[in-house]
Amino acid sequence: MIESLNSPHVGRVKALISSRGAKERNEAGLFVAEGIQCIKEALNSDGGPALQTIYATNSAIEKHSSIINQAQCEILSISDDVARAMSDTVTPQGLIAVCEIPQHSFPQVSSKSFSKFVYLSEVQDPGNAGTIIRSADAFGFDAVLISPNSVDVYSPKVVRSTVGSLWHIPVFQGVNLQEILAWDCQFIALDATAETPLSKVRADGSIVAIFGNEARGLNTSQEITDSKNSILPVRIPMPGNAESLNLSAAASIVMYQLANIPTS
Repeated sequence: MIESLNSPHVGRVKALISSRGAKERNEAGLFVAEGIQCIKEALNSDGGPALQTIYATNSAIEKHSSIINQAQCEILSISDDVARAMSDTVTPQGLIAVCEIPQHSFPQVSSKSFSKFVYLSEVQDPGNAGTIIRSADAFGFDAVLISPNSVDVYSPKVVRSTVGSLWHIPVFQGVNLQEILAWDCQFIALDATAETPLSKVRADGSIVAIFGNEARGLNTSQEITDSKNSILPVRIPMPGNAESLNLSAAASIVMYQLANIPTS
């Protein structure tokens, strides 16, 4: 059992979950996921993040032995104090998994494909990012694409917010908007002043829903402005009194609609 807070194992996990952990995660190709749900999803997924090491307290091993014993990876027992030191949560479950960041093949979109994607432009809130990934998984989207200068998908708060969906849907970071605007498909973006309501969107091929930064919306750089003719602005009709919706709530509404979109 690992009992020392000075153990290299503790140091490795703390480096991966620290406020500066993005660099460590990128260099090591690893991230940390806490709780039994992520381990369940990892064991049931095909092609998602692989488990490298599971750290578990005795009580967690006793409670979840039937699941933990299915894992084909290193399983190490840790004390409750070590579990707290390794955890990013207030009330640790006593299960910490070190996982490998997957290397998915980048999507290739043709005129004959009928794929659905989400693109997040400089989204900063971990809860928003994780919830959008979870919704994209729930509504059958093919991938989530994330711009540079966005929150790190493999940070502990984003991983928790996905509730295991990182094991079901490919996520690509550092994707420039100009790269996907060259695709042969339709692009939509939310705009409260748009003439077209979301319900009027039709598609005869692949579609990308673009969501901007929580405070600023889409980047207004000249490069993107030059391409805006290819992006259809749409609005979510809101007959109530709320001025706006939280980004993840709005994105979930859009994805639900696109999951049931009529073809033109």
